Amino acid sequence: MAALPFFLFTLPAGAIADMVDRRRLLCGMNLWLAFWAGGLALLGMAHLLNPYIVLGSVFLLGVGFAFNAPVYSAVIPEVVSKEELASAVTLGGLQLNVAAIAGPALAALLLHHFNPNIVFGLNSIGFLLVIVALLGWRPNDGHPKPQLENFFESFVSAIRYIRYAPGIQVVLARNVLFAFFISIIPALLPVVGLKDAGLNSSDLGLLFTSMGIGSAVGVIVLIPQARARFSPNVVTVLASLLLSVVFLFMAVVREVHLLLGVAALAGVAWTTAGAELWVAGQRAMPSWARGRMNATHIMLAQGAMALGAFLWGGSAEILGIRFTLFAAAALFLASLILALPLSIDFTGHLNLEPAPLTSQYHAMLHEPAPSDGPVTITIEFQIDPKDREKFLTYMREVRLMHMRNGAFSWRLDEDMANCHRFRLEMHVASWSEHLLQHERYTKGEQKYWEKVWKMDTRSEGPEVRHYLSINKELMGGRRISPCAPPPAGRPLEMPIQELTQQDAVRQREPEEVT
Repeated sequence: MAALPFFLFTLPAGAIADMVDRRRLLCGMNLWLAFWAGGLALLGMAHLLNPYIVLGSVFLLGVGFAFNAPVYSAVIPEVVSKEELASAVTLGGLQLNVAAIAGPALAALLLHHFNPNIVFGLNSIGFLLVIVALLGWRPNDGHPKPQLENFFESFVSAIRYIRYAPGIQVVLARNVLFAFFISIIPALLPVVGLKDAGLNSSDLGLLFTSMGIGSAVGVIVLIPQARARFSPNVVTVLASLLLSVVFLFMAVVREVHLLLGVAALAGVAWTTAGAELWVAGQRAMPSWARGRMNATHIMLAQGAMALGAFLWGGSAEILGIRFTLFAAAALFLASLILALPLSIDFTGHLNLEPAPLTSQYHAMLHEPAPSDGPVTITIEFQIDPKDREKFLTYMREVRLMHMRNGAFSWRLDEDMANCHRFRLEMHVASWSEHLLQHERYTKGEQKYWEKVWKMDTRSEGPEVRHYLSINKELMGGRRISPCAPPPAGRPLEMPIQELTQQDAVRQREPEEVT
């Protein structure tokens, strides 16, 4: 019941995290958690608890945690600087490990001295204290986010961004591969401990406690030194090599004290590789899509772990534990070859800081309504013949930039009657989607766009035009085009700007162009 909400609600939570104020969403979710934890305390005091109410409450608490996970990950880069991001993400993982170690022990201690209702009440108070801390946080966001995107469009934009962002594809692929192999530890370590090492159920907790201690040691001691000496990709490869050794040890070690050491090594390697991959993911996500990208990251990783646990568990049942662990170690080592073409080192050089256009001005008679569309934008370039290949190289990046930021169609044509005159044409679903393109630009994307803009040989620069589809008006529907005259007796909706298209193009700066 606790895992089901993560499957159902993580992706919707990520979409919502990019549509609303993230601090308010965190406060709301912690208030939700406090309410249901407090409800358990009150129902317990009234002697109304039964298995159905407990299971229902666990599900509702899981909903709160499912909504909390992607937005919590999304706000970390907003709280710390770019240089501090790696340490902050790693410490976030450490607190989860410490909580996993200390939480059950603290709960057992409290339950020994107090009844469960008091523990539920203390849990509720803990969530309220988180809200107090959040109220003291003031996000540093100089660019207000326009509410131009609905829930469905947020989902679609997540798929579109992944499709046209090669960097995020690399990071997600590496995380899915790592999650698939790391699922061996939670799937088979209990089997090794109970079936082969002869541990009882209470002693089994020592294995996971040892793994948690290893994670803490890795975060405090190993990871800072590794980052100082090696690149992120090398760190993940070394940690994966250590995990392969852990798989081999799990296959042959059966002495309890040595097995505890193997569990500690597993914690070190898991935390080291996982932290680097998670940091790479945060660096590859723009701020406007971080909520939905984190949700996608979590969902894919959880799915890979579930699939891995099913396959490794089935293999251990059919082929035996030792054969499965030997095979997993060999396959994991072979998969490290992919770390070369799928290196994550590029994420350290990305510049995804927001760079929204300073002006939303467009040269037109009237501004369309946000829902009007589709909208076609054309830009004509006149390029020096010697710059042709360089221009096309830059335009490959521009195409990806426009497609992941909102366009559903994009093409570049060359004039057959005037060589080296090019016409870019892209289509967006609505006027609001076009405005969101302005908000989604990053500094790295702006760099390519400025290079393309400056390659135009004319003094007035490239020529930009916007077209609004009026097919619905053509078919007898409502008046779509703002250029259409209003019904008799009604004034124009907006005043006509005394500015020609050519004058508007000449007045605009490169960074103010779509």
